[in-house]
Amino acid sequence: MAQIRIENLHKTFDQFAAVHDSNFAIEDGTFFALLGPSGCGKTTTLRMIAGLELPTDGRILLDGEDVTFRRAAARDIAFVFQLFALYPHMNVEQNIGFPLKCQGMPRREIRERVRETARLLRIEDLLPSKTSKLSGGDRQRVALGRAMVRRPKAFLMDEPLGALDAEFRQLMCGELRDLHDRIAATTIYVTHDQLEAMSMADQIAVMNAGRIEQIGTPQEIYDRPASLFVADFIGSPPMNFLHFEAALEPGSRSVQVGNASIAVPEIREGRPSGPLVLGVRPEHIRFSDTGALRGRVFGAEYLGTTQIVTVETEPGRVRARLPSSLPVEVGEIVNLTFRASRLALFDAQTGSAIKTESHESVGHG
Repeated sequence: MAQIRIENLHKTFDQFAAVHDSNFAIEDGTFFALLGPSGCGKTTTLRMIAGLELPTDGRILLDGEDVTFRRAAARDIAFVFQLFALYPHMNVEQNIGFPLKCQGMPRREIRERVRETARLLRIEDLLPSKTSKLSGGDRQRVALGRAMVRRPKAFLMDEPLGALDAEFRQLMCGELRDLHDRIAATTIYVTHDQLEAMSMADQIAVMNAGRIEQIGTPQEIYDRPASLFVADFIGSPPMNFLHFEAALEPGSRSVQVGNASIAVPEIREGRPSGPLVLGVRPEHIRFSDTGALRGRVFGAEYLGTTQIVTVETEPGRVRARLPSSLPVEVGEIVNLTFRASRLALFDAQTGSAIKTESHESVGHG
C-alpha cells in the first residue's frame, strides 16, 4: 500500500471548473472518504487519481512517484464502481481471477490468489457459482475480490454500495471497514451518504461546488464544522442556525438572538463586524423552566429512544433531540436552553466558522 498526495489539483470542462485546486495527503493504510452532494467534484477527483481523467493542472503522487499523466493501467490502483460490471458468462472464480489471467500469470498461481482472496471475503463457497444468480451483496464482494486479487497499492471506490438496498448497505459498511482493517489497504471512498463516510472513514474530505470545505476525522467534522455548508450537510437532522447581528465586545460570553440572550464560547479569532450565525446541534438543546429562548412546539418525530421536537421561535424553527419519555404536546410553550460549550459561530457573509474556545477543547458528551 502507499501514500497518495494531491497537490493543487484542478479540472475544468470548457468553462466549467469541476475541481478547484485541491490539496490533501492520504497516509498509507488510511480509509479516506470524499463526501459531498451530487456534482460537487468528488467522482471527478477520484477519476483523476485513477487516471481515467487528466487534470487541467496540479500533481498526483502515488508512493512518492508523480503519476499525474500516467495511464490508468500503469498506476497500480484498483477501481471499484457502483455498477458491479461482472462478466455474466463466467463463474465467481473466473471473474475474480480475470485480471491475473490478463497479466499472463500461471494458472496455479491464479487459483491460489483467487482462493486466498475468497477466504478474506468469506465467499469460498460461491467460487463455482454464476454471478447472475448471486445477491447484490455477494456480487459486490465478487467485484471487490476482482480488485483485491491484483494486490494494488490503493483501492478507489466510487459509491460501491449505491445499488444495494438499505439493509445490505448497512451490513456492507461494516464488512468493508473490517476488510480494510484486515488487509491494511489505502482506500479512497466516494459517497454522498454521510452515514457511510462517518461510520467507515478515518479521514473525510467534505466537498462542495468543486472545493474541499474541510478535511478531518468524523468527530472533528461533526463537532467543529469549518463552514456553514459542512455544519448543514453533516448530521441528521443537521445543525440549527440562528441569525443575528454581531455585537460582540472582547471577552463577551453571550449574544442577543431576537429577544434572547444566549451564552456562547469566547471568540478567539476572526471577530467580524457584520451578521453572524449561531449553530447548535439538536442534541445540545434542552427544555427548562427558565430557558434562554422561548417558543411553541410545532411537531415531534418519534425515533424510539429519542424524539426530534421542532419548536417555532422568534429567530426561526429549532429542532431538539430529546428523550422520547419526555411528554411533549403540539402548541405547548417551552423554554430552550443551549449547551454553551458546544455552540458554533459562523460569519454569515463568508460562511466560515469563527474560532472560539470550544474549537480548542471539544469531545463527545
